[in-house]
Amino acid sequence: MSTEQTNYITSPSGRKKAVILPIREYERLLEDLHDLSIVAERRDESPVSLAEMKQRMKDHAQV
Repeated sequence: MSTEQTNYITSPSGRKKAVILPIREYERLLEDLHDLSIVAERRDESPVSLAEMKQRMKDHAQV
């Protein structure tokens, strides 16, 4: 995470309602969320051996 101080938007009573992030940090968080969603989608897939993956790539390149 960033070393910058975190800024919040607060309610009139002082309760934190939102956070202000630098755009780069926000984009990194979105990328991390996307990566985690891919991992979750593939959780139940069986592993593929290196040899099988090489063959798949070779077959795909020939198409």
